[in-house]
Amino acid sequence: MLDGIILLWFILSAISVLFVVIDIRSTPESPVLKWGFILLTAYTGVFGAFLYVLGCREPLSGTHERFIATRWRQTLGSTMHCVAGDGVGILAGAVLSTVLSLTGLAEVALEYVLGFAFGWTIFQSLFMRSTAGGSYSAALKSTFIPELLSMNLLMAGMVPTAMLLRKHIQYSGDPASPRFWFVMSMGLLVGFIFAYPMNWWLVANHLKHGMMTVRRAAPTADSPAQMDHASMKDMAQEKAPMQMGSDRVPSPPIPVMTVLSFLALAAGLALASLSR
Repeated sequence: MLDGIILLWFILSAISVLFVVIDIRSTPESPVLKWGFILLTAYTGVFGAFLYVLGCREPLSGTHERFIATRWRQTLGSTMHCVAGDGVGILAGAVLSTVLSLTGLAEVALEYVLGFAFGWTIFQSLFMRSTAGGSYSAALKSTFIPELLSMNLLMAGMVPTAMLLRKHIQYSGDPASPRFWFVMSMGLLVGFIFAYPMNWWLVANHLKHGMMTVRRAAPTADSPAQMDHASMKDMAQEKAPMQMGSDRVPSPPIPVMTVLSFLALAAGLALASLSR
């Protein structure tokens, strides 16, 4: 019965990914966030496709800016971006851990390091350096803390979920088995849920971007080549541009949220150790 459920999961996931890949081409979203939704749907199947339709897909032509301006959709974009990028490194770490025969904290450490490294240096800083004035070094600096806090909550939810499922699902530790990928999908799905509240705080305090709108500039007689360029509008509430790195002091303060994120991670690891 379990294998039937897993087979159905992957069939629905494949259909969901195909839908998002085709449909998102017409959505006026940032290219990196488009890829983020594709990756999220690959991880979480129909749930990812549902979140794309509910939170990003333009309902009517010309309405994307207003549609994504609500705080919860901005937070959805922020959380999705985190899970999509970190997930690549986490999955690579899970596979490498099997190859290297790593278990327990060693496996978690490898997944954490690779997930954080890929999410921070590639998905957040390299692909989104335009939000830091085009400077990669500035992007690395401005995204380090937001990525760290979000990653801690993602792992706090993912690790105990994956460990608990592995305990009860035979052969789920083998990357050659569909059960392995099913377990990792469930782990990342729960990790997404755990990371959402932290991303809400990050977005509310202008420490992280959310959804964006990217449209082709209208052609003019003086510069017809503008058709090839995108005009980006990073939307927050009331259609005001979101300014990352605002001078306003976050509440609660960043050190407090950092401690809370590590406490959540420690609690997740403790729960995972009990489920082994």
